[in-house]
Amino acid sequence: MIEKKRSDKLKRLVAVQRHLEKMAEYDLSETSRQRAEVNAAMDVAILALGSLDPIHRAFSQSYADRFGRLSIKDQQLTGMQQVHEMRLTRERAKGDRLEENRLDALQAERREADDNAVYDVIDQQFATPASSKLQK
Repeated sequence: MIEKKRSDKLKRLVAVQRHLEKMAEYDLSETSRQRAEVNAAMDVAILALGSLDPIHRAFSQSYADRFGRLSIKDQQLTGMQQVHEMRLTRERAKGDRLEENRLDALQAERREADDNAVYDVIDQQFATPASSKLQK
């Protein structure tokens, strides 16, 4: 089996980590979308509470209860959004560290290959022939 280089392994890990980062971004965007919907519903409830229309006045307690439930949901979503933001930051930092390690490993592999090429040239210059007949 072919032995994989460290930089290749790290490249694969970076790809996985970037995928995890995209998942965290999606979760954050979904939570933000839900918060926007809740805020829009809260605005509608506030407008209905402040309305002078007699139909809305009859349901003012229902609107107040709905507004209370929506504000609790908004607080929960705010907490979830903060958690998702922290997760996104953490996943992005992991990906950046892995990318730096991959670049360092790639540089080390290139340096080792260059060193080996120099050693091969030196060996060819000072190599002894395999047979004594070649020396004559």
